[in-house]
Amino acid sequence: MTKRRKLFTAVERNCSRFLGLLLSLCMMLQMDLIARADGDDYMDQTRGGVTAVLNPGSSNPADVVIATAKELNLDLTADENEPQETKLVMANVKNALNVRSDASESADKVGMLYKDCGGTILERRDGWTKLQSGNIIGWASDEYLLFGEEALAMANDVGKMVATIDTETLRVRMEPNLEAEVYGLLPKGEIVEVLNQDADGWVCVDYEGSDGYVSNEFIVMDFLIDAGETLDEINARIEAEKKAEMEAKRHKNYGEYTTDADTTLLLAALIYCEAGSESYEGKLAVGAVVMNRVRSAAYPNSIHGVIYASGQFTPAMNGKLNRVYEAGNINASCIQAAQEALAGVSNVGDLTHFRRNNGREGLVIGNHVFY
Repeated sequence: MTKRRKLFTAVERNCSRFLGLLLSLCMMLQMDLIARADGDDYMDQTRGGVTAVLNPGSSNPADVVIATAKELNLDLTADENEPQETKLVMANVKNALNVRSDASESADKVGMLYKDCGGTILERRDGWTKLQSGNIIGWASDEYLLFGEEALAMANDVGKMVATIDTETLRVRMEPNLEAEVYGLLPKGEIVEVLNQDADGWVCVDYEGSDGYVSNEFIVMDFLIDAGETLDEINARIEAEKKAEMEAKRHKNYGEYTTDADTTLLLAALIYCEAGSESYEGKLAVGAVVMNRVRSAAYPNSIHGVIYASGQFTPAMNGKLNRVYEAGNINASCIQAAQEALAGVSNVGDLTHFRRNNGREGLVIGNHVFY
């Protein structure tokens, strides 16, 4: 999944309404998840879930707030005359799917959808679907797409709920109350994964591998699904990777600033951001996932490309990874884990995904589940 690094735009104006509605009635199309009215179980039930959150006091489609990826501009609302239909479409491929300028195999290619990417249905005809995914607008064969319940199920599986900090500095506390000790501070604009939501106005987030709590007054929540790439974006990425590779080779002539040293430090910084408070086994597992993706045909074939693939690693999206990498304040165990992962050591086999342990089937190591 090589993709872009776009932050979010359209839904922020609706954040207060979204957070209020998120604790009231919600409906998942053709699925049996119904949140209690007080919202206690909502985030547990829909963790990573695509949900249309409806305003029960209005029948106006404009009053529908969607928990989805801003960068995809997804509209998961049911059509007014077809309440059982959704405009979500997901790529159903092992690697990548061509998106074309018209509904024909002979039409020009305008971009690509990758494994786990989603988009919005614009039009359908003759076994083809016109869709929008990120900056791509084009046609893809229905043979390689998922719709309706199947698309929602895949989006639930691969997407995640995140929170963007909407105040200058936000304290992350160890418990959901103002008297609790503080883990640390999050700057405005930083993005963290949402794990749970408390009925008393607190949201549980992933803070460097630990459960942290922030007030929902100062965040904007959104559901993320990955997008495809236009041909221009693909070419720009490839060119950037070539330049990075050339720069890394050039640094080989400067002692400690060799390619291996830089790559190790970048991987160690990611391990620190994702599993800094985990055991050494948990740190190594994160590094192994990155290397498994590098070796997989479904992902970029460089460590830099894997780490900065759009929508994959939250610290890479929000700039935290770059800050940790540039500061160089990475503990020795994270560096050792990176070195072992680079040497081919894996304690998770060939698994390529991980997330906070939410009951999903997989290999549980510390607070993460690998799958």
